[in-house]
Amino acid sequence: MLTDTKIGILEQKLVLKDSIIFNLESKSNNFESILLTKQNQLNLSQELSKKLQTDLKKQKAKTKLFGGAGIILAAGAVIILK
Repeated sequence: MLTDTKIGILEQKLVLKDSIIFNLESKSNNFESILLTKQNQLNLSQELSKKLQTDLKKQKAKTKLFGGAGIILAAGAVIILK
């Protein structure tokens, strides 16, 4: 009788221990998944940042080109009007 009770308690402890192990493994897998997702987001963000920097450099070059052309046109108009 006492032995049966002890066996029952040990079986309950074993089930509880297995449940705890499963939960911890699930948490570990979830954390790994979150880390992978965050790493992918970081990589995407870095790629977009590089693309934006490249586009900004192109836009600055266009602005300088058109700004210089405007000055040349204005100077030409002044020369023609004189």
